[in-house]
Amino acid sequence: MSSASIPRRGLRWFVWLCMAVLIVGLPVGCAVLQHKERELVFRIEPGTAGWYTGLPKAVQEFELKPASFKAGQNIHGWWYPATNKDAPAILYLHGVRWNLTGQLFRIEQLHALGFSVLAIDYRGFGQSHGDLPSEATVYEDARIAWERFQTLQPDPGKRLIYGHSLGGAVAIDLAAELGKQVPLPVRGLVIESTFTSLADVATAVANTSLPVRWLLSQKFDSIDKIADIHMPLLVVHGLDDRYVPPRFSQQLFEAAQQPKHLLLVPGASHNNSMNLAGRSYGQALENLMRTKMPAQVVTHSTGRDNAS
Repeated sequence: MSSASIPRRGLRWFVWLCMAVLIVGLPVGCAVLQHKERELVFRIEPGTAGWYTGLPKAVQEFELKPASFKAGQNIHGWWYPATNKDAPAILYLHGVRWNLTGQLFRIEQLHALGFSVLAIDYRGFGQSHGDLPSEATVYEDARIAWERFQTLQPDPGKRLIYGHSLGGAVAIDLAAELGKQVPLPVRGLVIESTFTSLADVATAVANTSLPVRWLLSQKFDSIDKIADIHMPLLVVHGLDDRYVPPRFSQQLFEAAQQPKHLLLVPGASHNNSMNLAGRSYGQALENLMRTKMPAQVVTHSTGRDNAS
């Protein structure tokens, strides 16, 4: 259950190769680099996770095949309804490497806290068929999942978006888009073990002073979007995370608007904050659901809005 971040050795090699291509100026080389970058970011493990023991009987599997998809593409997902039909629901967006079978332990913990959970695999993961994922396609897949999520939980006051690791960046992008709507169609956002931008993670992992931000085609610039999220926010990070430094979540928290809460979990790694935090995690989610919604401010569109 390791990190969603790029492997250290591979990233160092990739950064230097990027610099060489930029100096030489080969457009074909750039295309090859973008594909290699996506392979490094989306390190998809085939098959089922070794710790997966089977799907709970209450989970309902489904397929989404919107008209915009190419032939043979689909989004595979799970709907795990709570026992209480009036329970709030969570849209679960995972990180990279493991498909849904590797996420079940966390999905079950959210379900045990009383939530219904809708979780998807992005195209290219698990039983979701498609090409090698990209930043654009995972954002699109999250929006398509949101459409289904609204039908499963019709009450906007009982909807939460949750993103883990790189899924946090996907969740922030979706929440920033939904935050433009009046009235707000979602109750709040939860991000766990995530980062400010992919470039920041790459710089930290590669331990380089090179201008990584300008080399990467996959941006995942959450720090540039977090201030546009006009909803209650819960930021969670394990203090012993060796893959994504906790300071990134702290920076996101500082850049976000109120109401917000930061839960730093002593001893927790990249993957087990929910388990180690225990009751504190559940209490933080309860507080999020009770938090008074902020007054929404309607502004004119800006160039930044149009570019996002």
